[in-house]
Amino acid sequence: MAGGSLISFARGAPSLDIIDADGLRASADRALRDDPAGAFSYGTAIGYPPLRQWIAQRHGVAEEQVIVTNGSMQADAFLFELLVDPGDAVIAERPTYDRTLLSLRARGADVVQVPLEDDGVDVAAIGRLLGDGLRPKLAHIIPNFHNPAGATLSLPKRERLLAVARDHEMLVFEDDPYGDLRFTGESIPTMLAMERGAGGVVYASSFSKTICPGVRVGYLIGPEALVGQVRVLATNTYISPSMVAQAIVNDFCRCGAIDRSVATVREALRERADTLVAALARELPQAEATRPDGGYFLWVRIPGASVDALFDAAAERGVAIVKGTDFQIDGGEDAFRLAYSGVTPDQIEEGVARLAEAVRALAA
Repeated sequence: MAGGSLISFARGAPSLDIIDADGLRASADRALRDDPAGAFSYGTAIGYPPLRQWIAQRHGVAEEQVIVTNGSMQADAFLFELLVDPGDAVIAERPTYDRTLLSLRARGADVVQVPLEDDGVDVAAIGRLLGDGLRPKLAHIIPNFHNPAGATLSLPKRERLLAVARDHEMLVFEDDPYGDLRFTGESIPTMLAMERGAGGVVYASSFSKTICPGVRVGYLIGPEALVGQVRVLATNTYISPSMVAQAIVNDFCRCGAIDRSVATVREALRERADTLVAALARELPQAEATRPDGGYFLWVRIPGASVDALFDAAAERGVAIVKGTDFQIDGGEDAFRLAYSGVTPDQIEEGVARLAEAVRALAA
């Protein structure tokens, strides 16, 4: 490895230095001491009941509308298994999270990717598709600090998307693991809250991004009947998710540690995003990137570049990136995703310098 130790911009996870390890140990002690029967048992497929209750209260919904899962990807998988059959149309953004794309295509879905703009998905394009007769099973939308693009769906677009969905009876799947990680600007309400329980939005989120990846605790909120179907599927899949992990998360949330944790993560992400944007402007002025208002990711384009060649040249210099082509059915050959959540500012500076060296080598 010519560049020395690996600097990875590939993994969307917080680095250990910004995780509240002491708070998690304290929550684990209390949770396992105060409710050993609940934490050590199998439990049920709905998840740890006190945590389910806390999530319901946080979002202003009935407990029966919530199911707590092994990460939000498990929630996604259950929803897709219930609703999407081979040949069914599903709307997704272009680009979109690579695992979602893989999951939908593995189910044989006809994934229709709609361009993502700086203020979120092109809602007018969705309207045209529906007006032309497309009848998707759902539209998968990552509204806040998009993975991989970093974009946030604006309030006017959220309002228009919900109106289009109501007019065409389309289900909106609001996939929102990053919503609490805003470090710039004003918060925007979730589409779940805006829709006020009318049943047209299913919402998923995760504590993996706000507490730590290792807890693997996520959740799904939707109409009671749909969540009941997910519960049956979860029961048949694993009986129950991890009660130990969910009991720890419950204590972490209820004692207020999650608010301190989120504040720490937000500040670290703000510094890292600023460092990354400044380093790119200095070292790679030809690169096109828009600074996100939160989250983990920066989407970068270098017009005319080959991301396949850059991926290899960067790896030779000890830098890991993710190809833009991984997030799209077609296109993305000149783009890549940089995750800044797991690297320190010093590592960002060094990593971007190595990346610029790789670009220069390819140009030569």
